[in-house]
Amino acid sequence: MQKVLRKIVEIDEELCDGCGLCVQACEEGAIQIINGKAKLVSERMCDGLGVCIGHCPKGAIKIIEREAEPFEEEAIHHHHGMACPGSALKEFKQETDAQEIDIPSALTHWPVQIRLVPPTASFLKGAHLLVVADCVPAAYPELHTKLLPGKKILIGCPKFDPKEEYTKRFKDIMVAAKPSKISVVVMEVPCCQGLIRIILKARELAQMDTPLEVIVVGVQGEILHKEVI
Repeated sequence: MQKVLRKIVEIDEELCDGCGLCVQACEEGAIQIINGKAKLVSERMCDGLGVCIGHCPKGAIKIIEREAEPFEEEAIHHHHGMACPGSALKEFKQETDAQEIDIPSALTHWPVQIRLVPPTASFLKGAHLLVVADCVPAAYPELHTKLLPGKKILIGCPKFDPKEEYTKRFKDIMVAAKPSKISVVVMEVPCCQGLIRIILKARELAQMDTPLEVIVVGVQGEILHKEVI
């Protein structure tokens, strides 16, 4: 397979203590523990987004740019027997009981669905866009207090909605609205990472250098990772 220059995970075996937290974080299955050390076992299953970095207590993982096999979503489906790991059933208890608190909405516009907001919408012009995978608000209740204020939100699902349509929509938004910054908020599951790749492709097609921030939320509501790419 022809290799391409791209971002990919690099693991420092000297720093790695073999705890295995990165293996659990990498739902694509690109990392395994071998002889007591974490190793990248499949280049084509590493998306290079670095979700695993925030789970490493030793700082042994970083993102580098080098020639590697292209990332292949199909390889992930094959690894998981064609089942999406993001749909695996999980149940967990919260450490504290949910409290009844009135949280004011920080929403300043409508609609919010990616497919419904026209690229020429006035509220998008020069705005800091918060592009959110639609499972995030259910997992991260502080969205309205910590992420949304001062931003314009666009919500969608990269698994069930057409990727090509999303890519064109965001390319058109970047060209027409020239947003000042884009923050993409996704869940830790693999199917969510497609939203980041859509934005990156749209930015490339639009020939823009719009700053892009990635925020990864865990299924239990914690922010696992932040990165500017």
